[in-house]
Amino acid sequence: MFSKQLILEDGTVYKGYGFGADVENVGEVVFNTSMTGYQETLSDPSYNGQIVTFTYPLIGNYGINRDDYESMKPCIRGMIIGELCEKPSNFRYELTLDEVLKELNIPGIYGIDTRSLTRKIRTKGVIKGCIRSINANVEKVVEELKNTNLPTNQIEQVSTKSISPAIGRGKRVVLIDLGMKVGILRELQARGCDVIIVPHDTTAKEILKYKPDGIMLTNGPGDPQDVPKTVETIKELIGKIPIFGICMGHQLLALAGGAKTYKLKFGHRGGNHPVKNLITGKVDITSQNHGYAVDIDSLRDTDFELTHIAVNDKTCEGIRHKKYPVFSVQYHPEAAPGPHDSTYLFDIFIKNMEA
Repeated sequence: MFSKQLILEDGTVYKGYGFGADVENVGEVVFNTSMTGYQETLSDPSYNGQIVTFTYPLIGNYGINRDDYESMKPCIRGMIIGELCEKPSNFRYELTLDEVLKELNIPGIYGIDTRSLTRKIRTKGVIKGCIRSINANVEKVVEELKNTNLPTNQIEQVSTKSISPAIGRGKRVVLIDLGMKVGILRELQARGCDVIIVPHDTTAKEILKYKPDGIMLTNGPGDPQDVPKTVETIKELIGKIPIFGICMGHQLLALAGGAKTYKLKFGHRGGNHPVKNLITGKVDITSQNHGYAVDIDSLRDTDFELTHIAVNDKTCEGIRHKKYPVFSVQYHPEAAPGPHDSTYLFDIFIKNMEA
């Protein structure tokens, strides 16, 4: 017997079986096309406020371990999968997916047609939804969904509240935390960087007091236009210090340069997205997670130029300043989870600081 149902704002219902926590969360339903990396995905702060659908049919088969988290406070609102593996097989496995979601108070549903759901999202766009008991009144829940506004302070929710160092002996990088994945810090530390992590609303004046060699703008959730103070900070830093932006950091850098952003119909989320480097002509397979994009046409009257483009839908995937050592990409070169094709971007950032 079905025990749970996924109810969408438009009245669509998918019946399945519950796992994880028995709580009722409302979130934006999105899909991820990665074949692996469900632990990194559930702990990625960029998914704050979202219910994640995995298109890969079997999830949970290698369990959960202590080392692969991308943040210490996972903030997804729910998980939707086709088939749940209840007995993982992996020498690193410590807990099952079901056990971890119960600990984190995150609900899940399995046994539904995730292919049908994904096609719906691709056709209609992302949509609000929730996981409820099989006995829940669908009409009442749909009305509730229509009257629920998703939060607009998502970066504030996941950004650090205090300044913290990650001490190294190399170049000093001030990392503006917009919802940082640990993978970004890991790549900087691997290159010996002396990293200082600061909240998203830190002013340019405060940042410059640390005498940084470079600025890292991290990934993060939500609409980039929700944090105008951070945009102003970036605007003041351009031309003074080398800057490298990733995902949300890329979008905020574009806004600071005078470009525009817009919401994608269903976003890019997965570990298999081809991106063409317009400078080298090469194509990288990339890891992505974003629901907004930079408007390419809006770059024309700015000091930034397009450097990378998505092969699938021709959206903006990278920009650079025409004069200063300032650049960004929409995808995730720290590649957790996903391919490692684009880790060289961190090396370019190091060279910019050395120069």
